[in-house]
Amino acid sequence: MTPINLIVDSGTTKTDWLIVREGTVVDSVCTKGMNPYFQSQEDIRKELRDVLLPGMKAVFAGGVSVGTVYFYGAGCVFDKVEMMREALSSRIPARAIHVYSDLLAAAHSTCGHEAGIACILGTGSNSCFYDGEKIVKNISPLGYVLGDEGGGAMLGRTLVSDVLKEILPRPLREAFFERFRMTQADILEHVYKKPFPNRFLAGFSPFLHEHGNDPEIRRILVNGFNSFFTRNVMQYDYKTHTVNFVGSVAYHYEEILRVTAESAGMRVGKIIRSPLEGLVDYYSGHFASLRNGKD
Repeated sequence: MTPINLIVDSGTTKTDWLIVREGTVVDSVCTKGMNPYFQSQEDIRKELRDVLLPGMKAVFAGGVSVGTVYFYGAGCVFDKVEMMREALSSRIPARAIHVYSDLLAAAHSTCGHEAGIACILGTGSNSCFYDGEKIVKNISPLGYVLGDEGGGAMLGRTLVSDVLKEILPRPLREAFFERFRMTQADILEHVYKKPFPNRFLAGFSPFLHEHGNDPEIRRILVNGFNSFFTRNVMQYDYKTHTVNFVGSVAYHYEEILRVTAESAGMRVGKIIRSPLEGLVDYYSGHFASLRNGKD
């Protein structure tokens, strides 16, 4: 039987695994996010063992082998690439495992083989200039403490701060506490004493979407996106190339994002929620070569 291939998009919050046979997606599995900057190799192996492999049990029961794993993940840079590859190879019996950054996933899925600027706006944020083959410039996102402008965690942080400092109007503050049922002490406990504060803060982003027509909420969003453009995208040749976006924040706030970008003199290209569909298209030529015995 023809081996399957896995195309994987792993963020801080969740990981989506596409099971592809001969260029066609036949199944998918979802696990928790796997970020080697925030998790140990053993934590990642445990998630693979306890969630991924049981989810793929039916596939393996049919005697199917795994050809290649194309893993794109948040935090998969520098020495963390090999750490992730080792974790994957310890649980997945694949012929080959390739580990790339989530930023390259954004570039491959939105730009394909053409030059352009690729951005991620999800829990965090990132950006790069891609020449059609590789990333040639990347302004460091610096994480949720020093950067990640425009991402869900930073938007959530601004929202929470404006609520607790009583900057937002009373009706919005009351709606916030009614929606989340948390005290200031609860929020501070999560941010300063519990793991993954970036995930926690990003969890407030839906409130911004629900109240997106309110001028004060729109101010938070516009300021967040403008900060992302000023501190990241404008470091590239944005006047010549289109600016493309991947991620839940970009997808849900597409209208505000487009207006803000165009006001800053940018030409917006694709805005998609997940890079996976674009990645299947990106590898379609390679899969066709395999079917025809040319690779």
